[in-house]
Amino acid sequence: MLNKYPLWKNLLVVFVCLVGLIFALPNIYPEDPIVQISGATASGKVDGAVLDKALEALGQAGVEVKSSALSGASGVIRFHDGDTQLIAKDLVKSALGDDYVVALNLASTMPDWLASFGASPMNLGLDLRGGVHFLLEVDMEKALEPRTTGYIDEIRSGLRKEGIRYRSAKREGGGKISVKFTDPAEQLKANAWIRENFRQFVISVDEGAAEQFIKLQLSESALKEIQDYAITQNLTALRNRVNELGVAEPIVQRQGVDRIVVELPGVQDTAEAKRVLGRTASLEFRLEDSEGDLEAAMNGRVSSRSELFPFKGDKGAPVLTLKKVIVTGERVVNARSGFDENSRPQVNITLDGGGGKRMNRVTRDNVGRRMAVIFVEHKERTKVRKEGGVFVSEKERYVEKYAINVATIQSALGHSFRITGLDSVLESKELALLLRAGALAAPMYFVEERTIGPSLGKENIEAGLMSVLLGFALVMVFMLAFYRLFGVFANVALLVNVLLIVAVMSLIPGATLTLPGIAGIVLTVGMAVDANVLIFSRIKEELGNGRSPQEAIRSGYDRAFVTILDANITTLIVALILFAVGTGPVKGFAVTLSVGILCSMFTAIVGTRALVNLVYGGRSVEKLSIGYKEAK
Repeated sequence: MLNKYPLWKNLLVVFVCLVGLIFALPNIYPEDPIVQISGATASGKVDGAVLDKALEALGQAGVEVKSSALSGASGVIRFHDGDTQLIAKDLVKSALGDDYVVALNLASTMPDWLASFGASPMNLGLDLRGGVHFLLEVDMEKALEPRTTGYIDEIRSGLRKEGIRYRSAKREGGGKISVKFTDPAEQLKANAWIRENFRQFVISVDEGAAEQFIKLQLSESALKEIQDYAITQNLTALRNRVNELGVAEPIVQRQGVDRIVVELPGVQDTAEAKRVLGRTASLEFRLEDSEGDLEAAMNGRVSSRSELFPFKGDKGAPVLTLKKVIVTGERVVNARSGFDENSRPQVNITLDGGGGKRMNRVTRDNVGRRMAVIFVEHKERTKVRKEGGVFVSEKERYVEKYAINVATIQSALGHSFRITGLDSVLESKELALLLRAGALAAPMYFVEERTIGPSLGKENIEAGLMSVLLGFALVMVFMLAFYRLFGVFANVALLVNVLLIVAVMSLIPGATLTLPGIAGIVLTVGMAVDANVLIFSRIKEELGNGRSPQEAIRSGYDRAFVTILDANITTLIVALILFAVGTGPVKGFAVTLSVGILCSMFTAIVGTRALVNLVYGGRSVEKLSIGYKEAK
């Protein structure tokens, strides 16, 4: 029997369509504006009491809540509209304080049975959802300064210790250090010592008549390590700071060698975003005031030489320290969590040359005393009050100081030491993060910024949907007019094609639909129907050559397949190249185009063939409804 699919192939087509339908369905359910509450620290957890406190604040202000629930370690409060959501965020933030992050977000209203399949709606890009986009450039020369300055201090102290006389040692740009000598013999001895102790440098000797130099240039691997550390530390600091904006699902990622992309969905105040991203925080290492009266200080009687700090998260008693600071966080060049010899968590700290000397001098004379690490941050909080039935938000700036660690000095410390006595691996990682995020490793400059308003994002969605629907309507009318029943087959395949594209985009982790992505979908609609035009034109040509309808169908699909495959493969190669070398919107276009090509080949070749076989296959046919009068 001609043109009959085997049962397994028909079942495959049905299965693919059903799977596509299930995973595309979440996108038809509207999203609720929500306020999402989570802990400000990695160990913070939102429980029923916290959620009840937020709901009580909203109730007292007369804000209508759609629903509320706990979701893992977070709390979610749903609202009927975005205006209520914005008011509620400030109210909840004011009620809960700085121990919790209150973020704006959207939550799907899809039923639980869809969620049980693992289905979820597509992520929308900034151009569809609204928000701000920043591209920041890290000053790598500034990143090299503290590291090369530290090496210079080590070289100077080492040469003095070895009794080697030198004239000067100074830093040059690009990770270069120049050490000058007036005695060739001293230069010779210094060269041997430097090569032995500074293997991370490429060393060269410059011998002149009156002056001799040893030139040190950081190796490529050492330069890359410093650059990677600067980017990583700045990324950590930025992610830590983005929490202050109350943004859910922000994007903070590296782009290229020295740039960072920050995308903040839902944020519209560019000035506020730039202020938070560029703000500074600092650390202070202080000796505990062992002679002070802690109890008196807790009752408000603090001596002029001391200062009282609460412990982080109120996990311990307040700490009374001397006002004199040993070193600040500006001297910290690295902080990494790890384990000690007993497999207990610790944090490894590295200070620059000047900080190491100061730390060594103070701790050498105070072995047995306790030292506290104080975190100092300039912050801003929002207070909401009601005047004449209108909610008014006021921003209050303040400085927050608290102890994040207190440990006993066991021996004299230098530029590298460790903090032990931590309760868990989570605490050690969090402490290392705080130490690194206290200040940026290098300055960053805003090289690009864009703001997409929520109304513009809504307009973009509407325009994108209109373009898809208009394209669909025109294509469907064309196919029906020219190919009759076969045009119906093509139109059904087009609908399934878009269904599969949406399903695949919803399934791909991290995939985001952007405005260029919608353009990619529109393009694949045209490409999908183009494949059907090739097939149907070939069938009509075979009918014109005197073949029977069944033979024309088989020959038309077989002969058009090679042409369709060639055209789609070349387009797919271009899409992959765009994805590999493009950024942002270009990647979004490439993703939807690639997915659309693969889906269109399935629907145009396998899908329409299944429909044609269902109607015409396995029986005697005298003519085809394909815009051709008849064939016998």
